[in-house]
Amino acid sequence: MDFKLTEEQLAVRDAARDFANNVLLPEVTDRDKHARFPTEEVKQLGELGFLGMMVDPKYDGGGMDTVSYVLAMEEISKVDASTAVVMSVCNSLVAWGFERFGSEDQKEKYLKPLAGGKITGAFCLSEPEAGSDATSQTTTAIDMGDHYLLNGTKNWITNGGTAGVYIVMAQTDREKGHRGINALILEPGMEGFIVGEKEDKMGIRGSDTHTLLFNDVKVPKANRIGEEGFGFKFAMQTLGGGRIGIASQALGIASGALELAIKYSKERKTFGKEIYKHQAIAFKLADMATKVEAARVMCLKAATLKDQGKDFELAASMAKLYASTIAQEVTSEAVQIHGGYGYVREYHVERMMRDAKITQIYEGTSEIQKIVISRAILK
Repeated sequence: MDFKLTEEQLAVRDAARDFANNVLLPEVTDRDKHARFPTEEVKQLGELGFLGMMVDPKYDGGGMDTVSYVLAMEEISKVDASTAVVMSVCNSLVAWGFERFGSEDQKEKYLKPLAGGKITGAFCLSEPEAGSDATSQTTTAIDMGDHYLLNGTKNWITNGGTAGVYIVMAQTDREKGHRGINALILEPGMEGFIVGEKEDKMGIRGSDTHTLLFNDVKVPKANRIGEEGFGFKFAMQTLGGGRIGIASQALGIASGALELAIKYSKERKTFGKEIYKHQAIAFKLADMATKVEAARVMCLKAATLKDQGKDFELAASMAKLYASTIAQEVTSEAVQIHGGYGYVREYHVERMMRDAKITQIYEGTSEIQKIVISRAILK
């Protein structure tokens, strides 16, 4: 595959890099410390077109390719993974789901403000007992004729307390199994729709993660995405693209930690010379750089396949599995290279190590990716 970047793609990467360094970096440690959502920063991100990058311009999107999205995600994640996950959910899950499967009315009402950066979105699949297993949904949407009556709970929902639109998976006909699931659109303020307390997380502390509760919420039939029973296919196809976003986030965390480790190794001296001149540190940096580059190639391959209209799901799962694994390894080594300074907030790498762990968990755990990959290669 030819990964030579176009001038347009390089411009997107550079714009994301500038935004990350000039807008996100100054307050990133404070946002992490106080678990503060980057409200103003996300607003600016939307105004620059980074929340609807791949959406058709007729719906106020950027009309960009997936490769550009991967490049931008890496740059944002290098500095602030909490903001990056907001960007990932809005682009990969909510906006893509609306554009690919939504009706024209739904696109006009929800996709346009999302792609134009006026609102953010939330993708609601995980449950306390089901995780990301769409076939085990306990949230129900009973068909009442002209509307559904929604009851249940969703947890670990990114943008849960700040989104302007929510896509919720719910079971309508349990006897039909995965063919009885629907994807429904909710708006904040609907009667019976309750946002629970914000989660106090180990990493990505600036992101807005909540449990959502539904108590007899009336959802109009016009708010169903696709035909009756389409919800399972909607979730599976949307999550495939979502894995590219999370792989890119993991890549960004790792590459950001690598850059900081290289910088520190040129500043810190021991035994009369900079520590990068010690073979033990040089070998660590070599291993870290190789892993980051391999993850980058895997992310770009998945993105290129998606842009070419080819089957990208295996490549996306491989990229997500590998990038999230090396993000843990590279950030841990970055802390080790920093020594005691790596263990304090000021030097960023301790936050990156905490942020990296979640990339192995959401959009399907590493174990789920291995199941997807093994099934594909063993067919």
